[in-house]
Amino acid sequence: MASITPKEVRKVLNRKIVQLNDIIADIDTLLTKMETNYYRVSIFGSARLQPDTPAYKEVYDLAFQLAMRGIDIVTGGGPGLMDAANKGAKDGGQKSRSIGLPIELPFESDANSHLDVKRQHKRFSSRLDEFMRISHAVVVTPGGIGTILELFYTWQLIQVGHIKPRPTLLLGGGKMWDELINWINNWPLKMELMSPKDMDHLTICDSNEQVISTLEPEVKRFRKHSSKSK
Repeated sequence: MASITPKEVRKVLNRKIVQLNDIIADIDTLLTKMETNYYRVSIFGSARLQPDTPAYKEVYDLAFQLAMRGIDIVTGGGPGLMDAANKGAKDGGQKSRSIGLPIELPFESDANSHLDVKRQHKRFSSRLDEFMRISHAVVVTPGGIGTILELFYTWQLIQVGHIKPRPTLLLGGGKMWDELINWINNWPLKMELMSPKDMDHLTICDSNEQVISTLEPEVKRFRKHSSKSK
């Protein structure tokens, strides 16, 4: 029996990787079609902000009000503002669920204690994809590298049409988001590295009330469509 050369092994391996990626994409498409019964909002934010901070209280109140309206809340399932959102979702009513997608990190021991549904992830890539798959809107609250990654990942997938357009709302942080938008306008946009219409996908919200008033018509359309398709 002839031995297989390293070149042939790489060729077979590359073909199998392509096949595996196609299978994963097909599974993701099928799972997306199954996630049609509940309107879900992903809330992204810092793991470092504690319950005595204004941001924690604002996020808790937002999640509470959304849950009172029967909207599921999705977070990374960790501490900080994720804890605030999941706690608000649990306290907000019986018609919504508090969902967490925790990830294995050396500095986060476990998921927060306010989850109805917990889906553990080992990689940021798979967790980001699940956020996109199960959510209908995104609210980005103050945060660091991880939160900004989640914002730009959402934004790019909308830009290239890999996910359906969805409300992507920037909440809190004082002038944090204003200054980010100013930088984008002054550099990537001015250098024509992106299109002006890309900016239409982001909305800065000054209050929880503005977030809710932006989402309410989206939720109404979703529920009307869902009731017709049953």
